[in-house]
Amino acid sequence: QVHLVESGGGLVQPGGSLRLSCTASGSIDSIYAMGWYRQVPGRERELVVLMSRGGSTNYADSVKGRFTFSTDYTWNAVYLQMNNLKPEDTAIYYCNAHNYKNYEYWGQGTQVTVSS
Repeated sequence: QVHLVESGGGLVQPGGSLRLSCTASGSIDSIYAMGWYRQVPGRERELVVLMSRGGSTNYADSVKGRFTFSTDYTWNAVYLQMNNLKPEDTAIYYCNAHNYKNYEYWGQGTQVTVSS
């Protein structure tokens, strides 16, 4: 079992920045990939960014050039640096992990609101 806890969400003005953190515990050695998803009420969760153990990082087109994923590669923690935030970035952001069987684990979610 993998347990994920997000933090760092909040209210920020358009053009501002925010840094999300996700702490992982449990069977960390089973993790193959980690990343972030987000969800707006009434919509499906959408991929923001995902990094595999091999080092490949995939970003959603809507956040390329503005968001940066990082980790120390121990999978104890991952981060999402969000710059030049836009109102359309408003969502609940979820930390995500895949094990080697592609079973998915999810954090509780942290609210990000971009508004003037």
